[in-house]
Amino acid sequence: MSNQFQLFKRRRFSAMFFTQFLGAFNDNIFKQALILVLTYTAASKLGVEVSILNNLAAMLFILPYFLFSALAGQIADKYEKSKLTQFIKLLELVIMAVAAVGFVFEWYALLFVALFLMGTHSTFFGPIKYAYLPQAMKEDELVGANGLFQMGTSLAILVGMIVAGILTQLSQSLYWISATVLVVAVLGYLAARYIPTMPAMQPDLKINWNIITTSLATVRYLYSLPFLFFIILGNSWFWFYGATFLTQVPEFSKVILLGDESVVIFLLTLFSVGVSIGSVLCKTLTKNKVSLRLLPFGIAGLSIFAIDLYFSLSGLDINVNNDTLLGIGDLFNISGSWRVFADLFLLGFSGGLYIVPLYASMQAYAPKSHRARIVGANNIFNAIFMVTSAIFAIVILNVLGFTLPQLFLVTGLLNIVFGAFLYIKLNKHIKHAVIQTNDGIAP
Repeated sequence: MSNQFQLFKRRRFSAMFFTQFLGAFNDNIFKQALILVLTYTAASKLGVEVSILNNLAAMLFILPYFLFSALAGQIADKYEKSKLTQFIKLLELVIMAVAAVGFVFEWYALLFVALFLMGTHSTFFGPIKYAYLPQAMKEDELVGANGLFQMGTSLAILVGMIVAGILTQLSQSLYWISATVLVVAVLGYLAARYIPTMPAMQPDLKINWNIITTSLATVRYLYSLPFLFFIILGNSWFWFYGATFLTQVPEFSKVILLGDESVVIFLLTLFSVGVSIGSVLCKTLTKNKVSLRLLPFGIAGLSIFAIDLYFSLSGLDINVNNDTLLGIGDLFNISGSWRVFADLFLLGFSGGLYIVPLYASMQAYAPKSHRARIVGANNIFNAIFMVTSAIFAIVILNVLGFTLPQLFLVTGLLNIVFGAFLYIKLNKHIKHAVIQTNDGIAP
């Protein structure tokens, strides 16, 4: 297919795309709105530190990925995916109804329950959507479809956070938030109704409901496929890397750039748009082939622009009077600010070149009978790496006393080491990947 955007004319792509887009969009409206409510309202009412509430919220959302990813992979392999998706989207509607009650009556315990349930919802949907793509797409569509999915996810996260910020500023904001998440959940279910039937890949699979033994068995199976194991390590490193940077954006916007809330949104937009453009270009740059040829460019860009961000931030000289925070227009007029903006955009762009080939390879080389379980293993590792990212940032900033620019420098240097290790390992094992998976697609 010459133009990947033509995929939107195919129901087998567009229905799942909009289902996953609306899911990610709703996740981020709810999460960001909850964080803002906890930060500006709940902390003072409950007499609890803001950082404790926000870290608890982050933990509750990630916890289901540890607990249920392997089980979710089994279920996605055993059952037909369109009906399974519709059922999960109905559950999202129920969860958002619970969240709406929590918002309206300001029952924070109920909101935390809803947050855990939304994390669980996302855990069970992940293996379905990523195992669906290689089943529904033709071989020459897979890279383009992954690029569009990554673009959609990045934009859904960004727009969801922006919408949450707008809703919390309205009068009767808790009612607006409640109504919005319910409406988006309904739209997600309606989109799922259009997903075409996809036969179950292993209908005779006997599900092991013990989440501990299931998780261990899934990881062991993944380790027996070295190429896929290192692909997933690479995927998870992207989440470590992205979380390390994006978590710090609000702080370095305010502390270093002396910018207001609009600057935070602008910087997140630069990064997200960069990821989207890099992701979409992967199809053209790889000539429609599942290939790792872009991976070195992605690795190099993630390091080069992280290191340059250290120098560009260190070279800024911003002075304001009366503790006034600057807007975007003010920052445009400050010498050196454009370099910071370019670094963030190019970091995102490099991330798109990095992650799309890895996701496409994971789908292409995973055995058909175990594809969703491979995605489940990927989610387990993603969660581990994201938690590690938070610990890493705390150690660098609070224990070792480094500055934010120094954190970015250290992360960029670590990426060189990890990227070289990853590329060497993938090249070593790729020759055997097709044989090991029995039905992989050769790049």
